[in-house]
Amino acid sequence: MFEATLQILCWLFLAGLLAGFIDAIAGGGGMVTIPAMLLAGIPPLQALGTNKLQSLFGSGSASWSYARHGHVDLKQQGPMALCAAAGAVLGALLATLIPADWLKLVLPFLLIAIAIYFGLKPNLGSVDRHRRMSEHAFAFGFVPVIGFYDGMFGPGTGSFLMLGFVALAGYGLLKATAHTKFLNFGSNVGAFAVFLLTGSVLWKVGLVMGAGQFIGAHLGSRFAMKQGARIIKPLLVTVSIALAIRLLADPAHPLRIWLGL
Repeated sequence: MFEATLQILCWLFLAGLLAGFIDAIAGGGGMVTIPAMLLAGIPPLQALGTNKLQSLFGSGSASWSYARHGHVDLKQQGPMALCAAAGAVLGALLATLIPADWLKLVLPFLLIAIAIYFGLKPNLGSVDRHRRMSEHAFAFGFVPVIGFYDGMFGPGTGSFLMLGFVALAGYGLLKATAHTKFLNFGSNVGAFAVFLLTGSVLWKVGLVMGAGQFIGAHLGSRFAMKQGARIIKPLLVTVSIALAIRLLADPAHPLRIWLGL
């Protein structure tokens, strides 16, 4: 039975703070929070459920901060966030029925591909470019799929949303970051609702980490708005590669099992 001592809660608060800062700029906050909770002795299912609770504070704080400075219209993007939430509900429900080994297998390589795309694309900046997918197709096609993935598995959701907003919707990096956090908030709400109904949420841990996430996300979003593409692009590439390495380093990764490593 997990016991949340004061020392553990302090460390988890700091993990939430760091994750919120990173996630508000480039996504990948789960790379910090999930391992931190597992190392603290929290069972995997409760770690996933609690992670969705504390992530609400980070994505909500970042969304509000970006909206206050005019980088995203929350009311206008509300339907798209609902699509992300609906996809996440379905993903979280199916997570209990369908093994996620195939996702674990391909995800690191997808993240490396995303890092290469952003790293080698020379003209990415704050200026919007040509849209390659219609607004309706993006909102009702691409967004629910990523929301589904977030509810079912999760790591790299921010990177996938960033890639979609930049490559398909033609957004500049700062605008893409702002919209990514709001859609991530929507998918967090959907997945959290499912985990809440299954009793997989540790409220004390989630609220303490959520406080850290709220502060970190506020600082991270302000930092991103001040530095713009100059900091978003390299951090996005770094986070994507670091998350890929973290997943490949897991002894339970299917590729390592198949290779006998």
